[in-house]
Amino acid sequence: MNEWRRQNGRRNYRAGLAAEDSVARDYQARGHPIAARRWRGSRGEIDIIAREGDGLIFIEVKKARDFARAAERLTRAQMRRIYGAASEFLAGEPKGQLTPVRFDVALVNASGQMQVVENAFGM
Repeated sequence: MNEWRRQNGRRNYRAGLAAEDSVARDYQARGHPIAARRWRGSRGEIDIIAREGDGLIFIEVKKARDFARAAERLTRAQMRRIYGAASEFLAGEPKGQLTPVRFDVALVNASGQMQVVENAFGM
């Protein structure tokens, strides 16, 4: 049982990385350069940070069997951690906390299809 969990955990980890890669490529193809991947501050991690003009898009990637299950995986506690980490990241930007921001959630299903929810939650 322990070996099964370890293998399942590795498989899920690789699937999550593949989903993040796919989302990052999609944002880049739409003209949003990637500023950071898996950026970690003291308050938490942000999967992808993309640039939009002089602003930023903080992107949380959720992968599951279907879009509904993926959406259910975003919790209020995670949103608070993302806000905190985003605030830390903004400290290094020229406009600091005045930088225009958007928080997107990219949902990825088992087939690798993606749905992006722009402005999924706000500060």
